[in-house]
Amino acid sequence: MERRVIFSGWLFPAALLLPQLAVTIVFFFWPAAQAVLQSLRGGDAFGLSTRFVGAGNFTLLFADPDYLASFAVTGFFSVAVALLALAPGLLLAVMADRVVRGAAFYKTVLLMPYAIAPAIAGVLWMFLFNPSIGVLAAALRGCGVDWNYLLNGHQAMGLVILAAAWKQISYNFLFFLAGLQAIPLSLIEASAIDGASPRRRFWTIVFPLLAPTSFFLLVVNIVYAFFDTFGVIHNVTQGGPAKATEILVYKVWYDGIVGLDLGGSAAQSVVLMAIVIGLTAIQFRFIERRVHYA
Repeated sequence: MERRVIFSGWLFPAALLLPQLAVTIVFFFWPAAQAVLQSLRGGDAFGLSTRFVGAGNFTLLFADPDYLASFAVTGFFSVAVALLALAPGLLLAVMADRVVRGAAFYKTVLLMPYAIAPAIAGVLWMFLFNPSIGVLAAALRGCGVDWNYLLNGHQAMGLVILAAAWKQISYNFLFFLAGLQAIPLSLIEASAIDGASPRRRFWTIVFPLLAPTSFFLLVVNIVYAFFDTFGVIHNVTQGGPAKATEILVYKVWYDGIVGLDLGGSAAQSVVLMAIVIGLTAIQFRFIERRVHYA
């Protein structure tokens, strides 16, 4: 028999919802509204006064070739980070799910990178691949690779992708492992009795049942690559060399804080917010159709 909680009045439910609503309004809706208002205004060179410019900031924005180039950089970066973080996360979850002795130890170790902030993760990888003192940079030079990400845009992009994806692997591993443990063991045993190989069991039974988890993580990783990788970019490459790693969220900060173009920076943040909302809506609208829920 289903049991439901029934409130006699509206005051107590409203009191329960009030803290979450307050946090959402203060930390999301209010800053978003401020950004929209700021994007419609322009300031003088000294920041002493502002005036209403309407869509002028957006017109200048899309006429800027550097801003348009950052779209391509962000698209490549986000897709690469999502794929590079999802695949190892799934592989580690499958391997950890098979461990019997010391399983808690392995799972704890694999989860440790998630406790590291993106900025710290960027610093760690920067030291490893630093052209002057980096251990891995020296190993690459020993293998004949002319490594210097400070001058080579492709190397810089590869480094920030690797650092950002490494930070997110633990998060994906946790959810994939939970999804694997939720799969009924009877299905696996039945397919094994029918003679299916481990590889066939994974691709025909396990992986389809992980579709809801994979879909959720795809959305989360795309949003992560768009927003939460600022610390990695800022500490490793600062958008360089020659803007090769200047993604949209970093350009928002650079133009607003360094360039003091508050109106243009706010317009960029509004565009970025619209892009992320649009991508999320598209993923839920079209990709979810291919997701099979058990």
